Amino acid sequence: MSNQIFPSQLTQLSALSTDNFQVRLPDDAEYNATHNAMLTRTLARIEDKKSGIIHPDELWIVEHQDVYTLGQAGKPEHILYQTDTPIIKTDRGGQVTWHGRGQLVVYWLFDLRALDMGVRDLVSHAEQAIEDVVSDYLPNSLIAKARRDAPGVYIYNHDGDMLGKIASLGFKIKQGFSYHGVAINLVNDLSAFNAINPCGYAGMPMAKLASYGLFDDTKVAEFIEKFIKNIHARHQGLVALRAIDE
Repeated sequence: MSNQIFPSQLTQLSALSTDNFQVRLPDDAEYNATHNAMLTRTLARIEDKKSGIIHPDELWIVEHQDVYTLGQAGKPEHILYQTDTPIIKTDRGGQVTWHGRGQLVVYWLFDLRALDMGVRDLVSHAEQAIEDVVSDYLPNSLIAKARRDAPGVYIYNHDGDMLGKIASLGFKIKQGFSYHGVAINLVNDLSAFNAINPCGYAGMPMAKLASYGLFDDTKVAEFIEKFIKNIHARHQGLVALRAIDE
């Protein structure tokens, strides 16, 4: 199954690839198939590096078929009730979340050691890239901001009220290589989150970018292109991390 969010527009993103940074659009959005391909690619890069063969880092742009995924240390009790949507145990960090139509998933297949990047750096770069691009589509009364106590990006008003979580993160590091990544709610139906405690937080309100008036499905490809360019600039060392408490 191909990408469901305007696949004809996404084909242009391959032009953003460079010699040390590749953008991929997997043909199959089924979760297990994508995960297996991502893991296979990561293991191959690990083995090739031992032989002195270096492959470019990759970003995978995916829109999954509807699925709940439970992280490596995930607790089944965070699944509040069963639905027809499959539940898959996976090897990323974090608890339970949902993926599906209208949500952007981006997998970061990076050689962190080559980038001199620690896990905390990876998470902060991911969160701040999301903050940067989501903010372009929010009214001035709202801000996108990460939290120290719970990984991800959240929407706040200027009174400091948290309105909802718009992006979730869950990475896996294997011998210095990252895989898995981030999920950003763009135009998806948020009701799927009602069946779970999102990321293990009971009562966590979820948000999507389309709810705030400046974004709709015609801007999805534009958003993805901005997001990839932001990540690419960070990958090249052109964007420094902001202080975590900002």
